[in-house]
Amino acid sequence: MVKERTAALSRGLNARHIRFIALGSAIGTGLFYGSSEAIGQAGPSVLLAYLIGGAAVFMVLRALGEMAVDDPVPGSFGEYASRHLGRLPGFLTGWTYAFEMIIVCIADVTALGVYMGFWFPDVPRWIWVLATLFIIGAANLLTVKVFGELEFWFSLAKVGAIIAMILGGTAVLVFGFTGDHGAGVSNLWSNGGFFPMGFEGFVLSFAVVMFAFGGTEIIGVSAGEAADPHKTIPRAVNTVPVRVLLFYVLTLAVIMSIAPWQTIGSSGSPFVQIFEDLGLSSAAAVLNVVVITAALSAINSDIFGAGRMLYGMAQRGQAPAIMRQVSRNGVPWMTVVIMTGALLVGVVLNYVIPENVFEIIASIATFATVWVWLMIALSQYRARRAMSPERAAALRFPAPLWPYGQLITIAFLVFVFAVLAFSADTRIALYVGAAWIALLSLLYWLRVRNDEDAALDAEQVGSPSTR
Repeated sequence: MVKERTAALSRGLNARHIRFIALGSAIGTGLFYGSSEAIGQAGPSVLLAYLIGGAAVFMVLRALGEMAVDDPVPGSFGEYASRHLGRLPGFLTGWTYAFEMIIVCIADVTALGVYMGFWFPDVPRWIWVLATLFIIGAANLLTVKVFGELEFWFSLAKVGAIIAMILGGTAVLVFGFTGDHGAGVSNLWSNGGFFPMGFEGFVLSFAVVMFAFGGTEIIGVSAGEAADPHKTIPRAVNTVPVRVLLFYVLTLAVIMSIAPWQTIGSSGSPFVQIFEDLGLSSAAAVLNVVVITAALSAINSDIFGAGRMLYGMAQRGQAPAIMRQVSRNGVPWMTVVIMTGALLVGVVLNYVIPENVFEIIASIATFATVWVWLMIALSQYRARRAMSPERAAALRFPAPLWPYGQLITIAFLVFVFAVLAFSADTRIALYVGAAWIALLSLLYWLRVRNDEDAALDAEQVGSPSTR
């Protein structure tokens, strides 16, 4: 039985863990499954969309890194938004991040169910979804070091497979083994041009592209359990974006060179599909194992990130007090249980609407993800503006290109919200997102504000300065 208490989180994550946790969150379903949707919308120009989106995410991560290194706290960017934007924005940000992780998890477990159909086409998808939730939920109840090790090996398998896929795809291009396809780098511009769907298709692809990068902000959440956040956070922030861009852009360029972009379907992972179509069934089977591992890794990180965010919010009175309970291993066990329970919605959706569930939840996840990134960027901007020149010069990991880089990033994130309104398929995300923000705001003013004040008063009374 787990002992109920409100203790501190365990600092059991080292630099290796944090780098691969962040990498694992960013390289998952968005690349291995969702990339086929982006390719279908934009064609080869999706490569440019990933470059632009990746640059914006890098700026967000640097903004988060500046704050996390300066003050690593449980609750991370939810706490920073409370301090620099106001308690309501902090409340909205923390709960929207938890909402994002739930939605992204549902997308990940949905993709995993699709992958399992490669071997077991007659088994209902919801069965795989249910089994996955129990396994990953149990893993997150162990010590944080066990979680870090598990995520390290998951992510290492993904990275190794991506490198092998790039090398294998390059070999197909060089040695001319094409199967039924006309492989060649010219496929990037000879099938309707680099912008075959026009500028409109290129713009619309950002809805899926930004979903793919969702989860990288877990770097800030993990700072609260990092053994040496002043060293590990900068290393993670500086290396992950470059690697993500390399993996996304180079990998998809290889895929679209092996096969014309319009032949890449969305019935499974394009990675598996390409090699299966080339007659390399053994390679396709190995890659299917890898994409399953990728989905498990992403789900693992999502449950971890949301649980830690809710723990930090509970400390500030912005979430039920029961979420402050920590096991003897330093794990906020109640938040893990609640997150796993919430993900049972994914089981229901995969039973009721298995064909449409991924597209719907991916667009909703994009709204939640971009909202969180926007709050991070605004929090850092307000924090830096309030600093004296001497205080800003003393920052150990300052965000670059101040202030114009930050303003451009904020404008781009607002632009992504506008993109969601352009398509009927993604417009539902704005409706759901607006309803979510309105509901949270109402809840805050009716119930949470007084509880938050009480929690802050209790914290001040118990601090050494007031004793």
